[in-house]
Formats: sequence, C-alpha cells, structure tokens
Amino acid sequence: MTLDIVIPFWGDPSLLYDTVRSVQAQNDADWRLVVIDDCYPDASVPAFFETLGDPRVTYVRNEVNLGITENYREAVRRTEGDYVTILGCDDLLLPNYVAVVKRTIAAVPFADVIQPGVRVIDEHGRAVRPLVDRVKQGLLAPRGGSGIAVLSGERMATSLIRGDWLYWPSLTFRTETMRRIDFRDGLPIIQDLALLMDIAFDGGTLAYNPEHAFLYRRHAGSASQKTLLDGRRFRDERSYYAMARGLAETRGWGRTAWAARARVMSRLHAIAELPGLLRHRAVPGLQSAVAHILAL
Repeated sequence: MTLDIVIPFWGDPSLLYDTVRSVQAQNDADWRLVVIDDCYPDASVPAFFETLGDPRVTYVRNEVNLGITENYREAVRRTEGDYVTILGCDDLLLPNYVAVVKRTIAAVPFADVIQPGVRVIDEHGRAVRPLVDRVKQGLLAPRGGSGIAVLSGERMATSLIRGDWLYWPSLTFRTETMRRIDFRDGLPIIQDLALLMDIAFDGGTLAYNPEHAFLYRRHAGSASQKTLLDGRRFRDERSYYAMARGLAETRGWGRTAWAARARVMSRLHAIAELPGLLRHRAVPGLQSAVAHILAL
C-alpha cells in the first residue's frame, strides 16, 4: 500500500524543506508526496523542488490563493491512494511514521482515522512539553499500554468533545471517508475537530497507536496563537460546542451532549490562557476567554 502524503503549504520555506526531507527519510519508502503551494510569495520554493530530483515528490502551485479550508479540500482531491496524511508544512515525520501507520491499518483495517504517538518540539526543533500537551497526552488520550486503542461512534465523539487530544497534521485518513465527509465551512479555526466529530457522528472509527512517529511543532507565531489574541479561537469554539451538542442530542448520544455542554477542558484551557492574554494586553482575547469560561 502506497501512503499518500499531502502538504498544503503557506509558511516558512526552510521549515517546509525540513518537512519534505523528513518524508524522504522514511524507513518504508512506499509513499507519494504532493506539496500544494497556496501562492506563497517566495521564488525559492519552486526552485527547491525543481532541483530535488525525487520522482515520488510532486510540487504544484495554486493559480490563486485558496485559503486554508479550500487548500485542504484540494489536498483530498489530489489524493490517489486509499489513505492520506495531510501533513503540516512545519512538522516532521519520524523515520518510522509510514511503517507505524501501515501496521496500524493492518491491525484495524476498518479505521477511518489513524493517530500515531506524537512528540512536541518548539520553533527551534527542541523537545518541549507545554501544559496543553501534558494534558492531551497524560489525561485525555486513551490509556492501554503499548497496544492500539480503538474508538468508534459515540465513544469517539465523547472522547474528542471532552478534550481534543489528537494532533491534526499527524493524522492519516481513509480517503473515501474524507471525500464523503467534507470540511464544514465557516469554521477555519476549529475545522479539524468539526471534521473528526462528523466522522464519529457518521459511525466512524479512530485507531490510536501510541508508538512515537511524529514531531509536532508549537511556536508563538502559529495561527492558533494569533486567534487566541484576537478572540476568534474561543468564540468559534463556543459556537461549535453548541452545534455539537445539538448533533449529539438528535442522535440520543447523552454522554456526548453532556460533554459538549459542560466543555470542562475547553473552559480550563481558556483559564490557562488568561495570564498570557493579560501579558499581551489582548482585550478582544480576554473578553472572548472570559465569556467562554462563564457562558452556559
């Protein structure tokens, strides 16, 4: 099985090149990489790929800037195989990533989503473990030793809406599932959780293999950090949690609906962000965070 890996690109070219090299360094060489440049204004990017000389790597540049959601859709459209990884343009695969994903698919062939084990690095590539990742990996991720955890339907939905412990750019998806269940419009900040919840609402299955195979990069300049400061992060989160509660109630999924209404981890996240918002004097972010904490 050839694993399709697609990188929707807009960002730091040097980090993109490191990401591409991490794909080329895979122990299992049966992969295909497509990089989709969303009109990033740097001529060195196409020049890098012209000299790469690797037939497994394809570079394409959009005619116009599509934006994050449409470029993700373009990634799905360009997928040829049965499974696809939509890789972040500043993250890194460990050399065993493709092998771990394939072993997980072999063990759980009905899985729609595969989550490998993740380590976190900062903008300089140094290993870090911020509070958010200690919570994700220590409290929220399924436990069960070194074996593969399998969650489906209501159990998957409840686990994710209680606290999203997944790392979006590290995930591998069944291509057919991604084509059947599209990204929701109007949710650019939380579109990853919305898609995963829709897969769960559709009766889909998540397989979590805790073997470390991915390096997820956290840095202060990320888009998610900017949306915390301007207030969009928690405003969109609150809106989606209300939507998820309604979707769960129509299915009679009481545990999922309760978790969406309580959104305990999401409120705690807002509380944890208050000192930073105060430090940056980010008034819109502060107002949004306080509303998120207190609103029913």
